[in-house]
Amino acid sequence: MDHTAPPRDIDTLLEKYSESHLNHTNEIIHFVCVPVIVFSLLGIVWALHPWAALAVTAAALVYYIRLSPPFAIGMLVMAALMLGLLSLMPKPAVLPLSIAIFVLAWIGQFIGHKIEGKKPSFLDDLRFLLIGPLFVLSFLYRRLRLAW
Repeated sequence: MDHTAPPRDIDTLLEKYSESHLNHTNEIIHFVCVPVIVFSLLGIVWALHPWAALAVTAAALVYYIRLSPPFAIGMLVMAALMLGLLSLMPKPAVLPLSIAIFVLAWIGQFIGHKIEGKKPSFLDDLRFLLIGPLFVLSFLYRRLRLAW
């Protein structure tokens, strides 16, 4: 009788995401670009209204809590740092800087996938737009020997 637990959604999603992120150069590009994209996306929403950025963050955290409370905590810390930084920036600079960073970081992502030779995961499943940050965070968690 097999008593192994079925794979959790988070494990299945990270495994599927990693299939198109095996090239070391692509991984490094993602380690830089994914957090930058999250920051720039929050910046774009922040420029609309800070409460909107908080609402988007809260909605993402609800999804992350359902997948993995430890990952949700990591994303909460990351989002809090990013939102704090946005709050310190001059308001007129937030939108143009965020748009520029967003575009450049996505160009980096697509270069990484060109190097990898595989299309981005989110083209098959939009959930992978939310899994990308967890993929990056999973490397940090493994380094720190934290479970998710």
